[in-house]
Amino acid sequence: MPDLVSVNYRKYDGSLHWNLRMRRLGEDDHGVWLGLPGGGVMRKGYGPMVPIACAHVVLLPRDAWWTAAFNAPPRETEIYCDIATPAEWLSSHEVSMVDLDLDVIRKRTDGSTLLDDEDEFAEHQVRYGYPADVIAEAEAAGRWLMEAVDGRAEPFGDASKAWLAMVDGERP
Repeated sequence: MPDLVSVNYRKYDGSLHWNLRMRRLGEDDHGVWLGLPGGGVMRKGYGPMVPIACAHVVLLPRDAWWTAAFNAPPRETEIYCDIATPAEWLSSHEVSMVDLDLDVIRKRTDGSTLLDDEDEFAEHQVRYGYPADVIAEAEAAGRWLMEAVDGRAEPFGDASKAWLAMVDGERP
């Protein structure tokens, strides 16, 4: 039986955001790696299940203000980083973090890297009352990720390939 982990992204008010169950693949110097084959599902809050066509792996780094999803081809988005509070392991089978809106994305089609959802980040600073230290950590994570992802610094170079190979082609 696979070692499944409930991955729960929340908003700053504690409400459930994106959530899914993934298989624990292992750990390395970058953090904990989880995987989901193509055909898996996720959901936003308590809404309907959303199918995921392509396999992907998620990296949960230790004590960092981001998570990263690495998607198998032909998905247009190669890497999708959520700027979030550091992952909190509630048990060996459940991890949670607060999504802070900003995302760093690398496109597979042209290799471009972009910072997304700055408008949502600004809006939610007011709506949820983000403290100054949370805003500063999120902005610093965004700057670091833009440089690291664009420059293909590890783990944004080849580190994900072996992990992705473990789930690509599987069926849930």
